[in-house]
Amino acid sequence: MSITGALNNALSGLAASARGAELVASNTANVMTVGYAPRALSLAASSLGGDGGGVRILGTARLVNEAILADRRLADAEAGHAKRITEFFVSFESRIGLPGEEGSLSAWLASLEGSLIEAASRPDSEARLSNVLDALTGVASKLNTLSRSIQASRLEADAEIGRQVSFLNDSLAKIDELNSDILAQRVVGRDASALMDQRQVLVDKISEIVPLRQINRENGQISLFSTGGATLLDGSPVEIGFTKATVIAADMDWSTGTLSGLTMNGLPILSLEAGILGGGTLSASFSVRDELAPKVQENLDAFARDLITRFSNSAVDQTLLSGSPGIFTDSGDAFDTSFEKGLAGRISVNELANPASGGVLWRIRDGVGAASPGPVGDASLLLSLLSTFSESQIPASGNFYGASRNPSGLAADILSQVSTSRISAEAHQSYSVAKQEALVETELSSGVDTDWEMQRLLQIEKAYAANARVIQAVDAMLGAILEI
Repeated sequence: MSITGALNNALSGLAASARGAELVASNTANVMTVGYAPRALSLAASSLGGDGGGVRILGTARLVNEAILADRRLADAEAGHAKRITEFFVSFESRIGLPGEEGSLSAWLASLEGSLIEAASRPDSEARLSNVLDALTGVASKLNTLSRSIQASRLEADAEIGRQVSFLNDSLAKIDELNSDILAQRVVGRDASALMDQRQVLVDKISEIVPLRQINRENGQISLFSTGGATLLDGSPVEIGFTKATVIAADMDWSTGTLSGLTMNGLPILSLEAGILGGGTLSASFSVRDELAPKVQENLDAFARDLITRFSNSAVDQTLLSGSPGIFTDSGDAFDTSFEKGLAGRISVNELANPASGGVLWRIRDGVGAASPGPVGDASLLLSLLSTFSESQIPASGNFYGASRNPSGLAADILSQVSTSRISAEAHQSYSVAKQEALVETELSSGVDTDWEMQRLLQIEKAYAANARVIQAVDAMLGAILEI
């Protein structure tokens, strides 16, 4: 080998060592950086005219386990979905309240039953009649509050959908820009790994909203597809459309067009779990808004209907005229069976029996439709109200599986259904979170290994010293030749 060849070999070795040391420093510095993939130097022997010409740097490789990354992204979507569903049921279960808990629905029903018993034993006592009125008002107010909380949850879910859709559109546009930037960097022979890291972070965030699969294309480009079959990015990003609501009422629904669904490039798509964007936090928000919350609302409305019809029976209160409201009303009017949606939010105590609204207490004892007070010792109506309150009957609507129940039984059934759904959701969340954590741990284990990086640095240091020694030897040889 000529002196020039030896010098060229050593110089290329020094360049490779310098680049390798730079990558080790970068890997070590970013050991805790989210989305950072370890870099490795790709080298090959260089040949000049058939003779060895040192080492050639082919480029920098990002070390990513694509299979684990894809599975972890799907786990992120599943865990996010389960968390959103669990939060809804946990929140509403606490609002209903546990039996015996102050302010719970069952506690108000027990208070109503107890106040009717006390008033029937002393029908002449205005204090006891007032307690009945307070219990009636408490039951109605509790149903009003629960109904409002249902619609508040739906409105919150609707707003979350709007935020997620906006983030999706912005992120897809940014990923498309990064695709272009990566291509431009590669065309001029530059390392685009940092841009790929940025792109991976964005894809990770999108994957929690919509479970997706990434397809790698030539020149570092990627395409994104949802697991439901939607093309999110393939050459250009899609535009997802959604219109947020400013207010949501119980009778508003996506199927009737009163609430917005999703569009993709202007075309409507199914927004629920079975849709092409199902499986992540986006579809979970749609489930809360359009399925889970309305189902709970339906049971509350059925419960309110049961209360109203029990106490509007002319066989119980013989002072009631046909079509007139009883002690419980639908916003002051008689209940219309064709307008049950949202009834729990409208149920109220008849103003004729409420002194605060210009009514009189004795109508609780003598009948809502009574023109004048009856005998103060007559407890027949109070006993009839107590009897109909305790009587089990099949509810006319709701998801109660046709069993006969009294109001306390219906309230317990509502709580039981919500609690069962909460337990199921929590179990699914526990499983999905455990799966997610296992995949994250596996992914991190294939990330930057500082021990390995230090070993590489020692090897690089030795290679650098050896190449430097060759250059020193060449320098000494040249010096000796020049002295001759």
